[in-house]
Amino acid sequence: MLRIDAGACSPNCAGTSRRHFIELGVAGMASLGLPELIRAKAAAAEAGNRVRDTRVILIFLGGGPSHMDLWDMKPQAPAEYRGFWRPIATNVPGMQITERFPRQAKVADKFSIIRSLAHNDGDHHGGFHLMTTGRPGASGADPSPKYPSIGSIVAKVTGPRRAGVLPYVFVPKTHADIVDFFRANYLGRHYDPFVIDDDANSKDFQVHNLTLPPGLTIERLEDRRTLLRSLDTLRRDVDSNRQLDTMDHFHRKAHELVTGVEVRRAFDLSREGDKLRDRYGRNNWGQSTLLARRLAEAGVTFTTVYFGDWDQHWNLKETYEKYLPRVDAAIATLFEDLSSRGLLEKVCVVVCGEFSRTPRMNDGLGSGTPGRDHWGRAISVVMGGGGLKGGIVVGATDAKGEEPVERRLHPTDLHATLYHVLGIDSSVHFLNHAGRPVPAIDRGEPIRELL
Repeated sequence: MLRIDAGACSPNCAGTSRRHFIELGVAGMASLGLPELIRAKAAAAEAGNRVRDTRVILIFLGGGPSHMDLWDMKPQAPAEYRGFWRPIATNVPGMQITERFPRQAKVADKFSIIRSLAHNDGDHHGGFHLMTTGRPGASGADPSPKYPSIGSIVAKVTGPRRAGVLPYVFVPKTHADIVDFFRANYLGRHYDPFVIDDDANSKDFQVHNLTLPPGLTIERLEDRRTLLRSLDTLRRDVDSNRQLDTMDHFHRKAHELVTGVEVRRAFDLSREGDKLRDRYGRNNWGQSTLLARRLAEAGVTFTTVYFGDWDQHWNLKETYEKYLPRVDAAIATLFEDLSSRGLLEKVCVVVCGEFSRTPRMNDGLGSGTPGRDHWGRAISVVMGGGGLKGGIVVGATDAKGEEPVERRLHPTDLHATLYHVLGIDSSVHFLNHAGRPVPAIDRGEPIRELL
């Protein structure tokens, strides 16, 4: 693990002291291929491709949250279906959500609920693959992803919204096989997410997977030749036709990412007031969500915040009573915070899991109190911001919450909507490992009710 000591800072270091560090991973400088990413973005601009100044924060509830207990309650269903809690009214007439989400109920006009998404895959790996790539291809028997994630496609097409920051971030770190579903696959490692492996709620939170050789100060980094000599993974073959002059611009941009003030500020949660941090929740989920807002504000185009451990086959009530207040605080505060800062029109927030849970509860399977099993046939998704309409319910499930009966949607419709928000042509093609062109999505349309 390597670091850059900030050294003695001038006043424009925004308060960074000798005791603070900038840390940038080899994945962030060398294998991320920043010069190549910057070059690709420059080429796109020269070609006249225009994108919107919008960003996405994806809050992913890994393991599968129950639609019946969160955003699609069925109070008239039999007891073994309707669950433990009652619905409450929101500030949108006719829209109800669980009583465990009182804060979201007060800001429901800022988001919409999709209640009719379905993909029919009850396998964790298959569900992850469908929700992150829009395509089938993974299963418990073969869990390896086959296509790039939507975040990686966005990173390739748009890059970051501002110079000096990353295009795609994943926080906090979780199991490697889960993170794999959010990676770039055949697009190349350049477009993998930058994974933050530290606890954002930690008192001494730092981004420890940002690396450079120890003892290399910002002052020394001002010499690009020192930077290039110090990173033995960055090699340049300078030939007689002055190839260095061509490459120099892009390596300078990569250098600016390391030394720039923006990236340091974005990761510095100590700049936020205690009251706001308390509102997000003093836990890893809440503080990771606050960090996502800071990253989006700084110009990161796509940030995934991972809330894991939603696989409650038993002891659902006990677990949800711990989890739901955390989710409520994080999501409600994010919408309030974005709105108060004038960022809600720029930042689209999406909340979903890889699938839902069975509408009919089980008996605990001999391992605890009742829970719910895997269910891909009816999934709820929350979306708001980024120019999308709020206060709308799209689609509906049947009386027992088992199947969509109105406006059945597929994960690719969700992806198409996000591409629309970001100003990306979803028909864009990329070459797979076999050299065959593959479109970003092969079906799906933006959800018209939200536009």
